[in-house]
Amino acid sequence: MLLKSKAPLLAAALLLAVSAQAQTKKELVQKVISLQTPAVESLGRTVATQTSGQVLQAVAGGLQRVPADKREAAAKAAREEVQKFYNEIEPVLRTQAVKLAPSALGPKLEEKLTEEELKQVIAWLESSAAKKFAEVGPEMQKSLGDMLVADTRPVIEPKLKALEQTLMKQMGINPAAASAPAARTSAPKK
Repeated sequence: MLLKSKAPLLAAALLLAVSAQAQTKKELVQKVISLQTPAVESLGRTVATQTSGQVLQAVAGGLQRVPADKREAAAKAAREEVQKFYNEIEPVLRTQAVKLAPSALGPKLEEKLTEEELKQVIAWLESSAAKKFAEVGPEMQKSLGDMLVADTRPVIEPKLKALEQTLMKQMGINPAAASAPAARTSAPKK
């Protein structure tokens, strides 16, 4: 008799537990994006690294015009300026990548994966869902990279131009006469 009177309570508790675990597809997508934060931040760092590398490549051509006895010092000064530039843009790109991730990655995840597959990805199970997620990864990364570059271009390009001018002046090259190509922020290439 006691068991029958507790049955409705047990059923209610079970229903509450199941509904507490149930998540909408949007919540699952947000969880996946949250779990991907380190990879998203890495993309921001990659864009900053590539941009800084492009500046160093542009400067390397200009270093040939610097007198040989001043070249090593000029190269060191250029590396220091590029490091400062990197240190300034890396947090901007990393933060902005995290900010853009939901709008860049969310629609792809919602479109390509089911709720059950999202649950499997979150649990990092060895499954067909993990393979499907890996296939969607490059498309999502490209989407985020494109958005990140477009969104941060107004902030990064003036800093990039200022850095190029500073480096050219340090090397004793007239920036207006320099024919070195300007480095541009671009999305990582796969």
